[in-house]
Amino acid sequence: MTFVQDHGLWSAAQDDAAREVRERCGPERIDTVRLSFPDQHGILRGKTLVAAEAVKALDAGCPITTTMLAKDTSHRTVFPVFSAGGGFGMREMEGAADVVMVPDPTTFRVLPWAPRTGWLLCDLHFRDGRPVPFATRGLYRSVLETLSARSLDYVAGLEVEFHVFKLDDPRMAPTDAGQPGTPPAVSLISHGYQYLTEQRYDQVEPVLEILRRDIVALGLPLRSIEVEYGPSQCEFTFQPTVGTVPADLMVLFRSAVKQICRRHGYHATFMCRPRIPNVVSSGWHLHQSLRDARTGTNAFVPTDGAGPLSALGTGFLGGLLAHARASSVFTTPTINGYKRYRSYSLAPDRAVWGCDNRGVMIRVLGGPGDPATRLENRVGEPAANPYLYMASQILAGLDGADRGLDPGPSADTPYETEAPLLPTSLREAVSVLHEDPFFRGALGEAFIDYYARIKTAEIDRFQAEVTEWEQREYFEIF
Repeated sequence: MTFVQDHGLWSAAQDDAAREVRERCGPERIDTVRLSFPDQHGILRGKTLVAAEAVKALDAGCPITTTMLAKDTSHRTVFPVFSAGGGFGMREMEGAADVVMVPDPTTFRVLPWAPRTGWLLCDLHFRDGRPVPFATRGLYRSVLETLSARSLDYVAGLEVEFHVFKLDDPRMAPTDAGQPGTPPAVSLISHGYQYLTEQRYDQVEPVLEILRRDIVALGLPLRSIEVEYGPSQCEFTFQPTVGTVPADLMVLFRSAVKQICRRHGYHATFMCRPRIPNVVSSGWHLHQSLRDARTGTNAFVPTDGAGPLSALGTGFLGGLLAHARASSVFTTPTINGYKRYRSYSLAPDRAVWGCDNRGVMIRVLGGPGDPATRLENRVGEPAANPYLYMASQILAGLDGADRGLDPGPSADTPYETEAPLLPTSLREAVSVLHEDPFFRGALGEAFIDYYARIKTAEIDRFQAEVTEWEQREYFEIF
């Protein structure tokens, strides 16, 4: 017996996929395989194994230190891992002990940009087979199981904005190292503002074509490539996918774009609002619906003609609005992301909905007879952990559907409608989540306290820094 077999960790589909992976990892095809898991920030961490060892790890798993789960965005460990319980209140997390990365063979891919290299996403388990409760991919899968029990599937399509710059200086002098290190020096690939013009697209097509080629070769369901409004800004959109696939897609896409760009002399960033002149913030618009798992029909399509959504969809919308403030730390998990919420922009500032209105938080698209009826949440930033973003949407929406929450009338003037304002800072968002009884019940006390602690460490480091604004504002006058 193996670790996977001992604990019954794979489905029949994963067993079948594992057989194919073993064949594809033959010495004549693959040299190395990257085993990666998405951490609390949605960043891939893991180990690279030679192909023969990776095949063994399919069944046996691969050990990795628990400190990976204790880090903030500077990669600093913010829990006292050598104390009793490791700061988590769990003996399994003490002393930087190992957990087991268990590959999901259905995620296997060969990297188009890294010769003879395979890629596998993994889930984290303790030595006794239990899932690690702080691993966000596993948390998301447990939320999907609540949908499955209702014979429903989660369907999501992604619109992701980001910036691509020419890499001028990677800043690799010894003095540039640190946590975090000195960011690279970059220049623009376009001046921006010629939104969706063919001339501007042709100007940046060489780098976008490099990305398109490798993203398609990776097997991601790319739909469109667009020039966005801001300098050096673009948007990729993807076909709707189901279940874990859209969240996996997002972490693979972000990681792929950054790796591909770096190899070709560019720097890609999914930071919401980079510090460059004339910048335009990037968002991540999440299109979502529920599908009847038995019939395959869209459960948001109205059948009585009374409105743009079915009763299930209307309640789901009501839940998204009711829990918008508490879920903000999942949709917008960085300090920088809150600089995007501005009135009279293409980003929301309050929890409102509207039919095909780009100023609202939730844009309702479709209606009677339209199988593509969906809710577009425009609140997210592209740096969000997709497993937490999507889990929070499902949980909030189901709560609204179960309680029959009324989302109220469409907000045709979204920046003037009376409605709860979204948090204006990460500190406010963390505070709202920390005190929120719904997500404490839905995700568990331990996870909410864990995530709030990591985000608070990030905020505290920011508060300790003296910014350029403070220096300019106070150094001379006082």
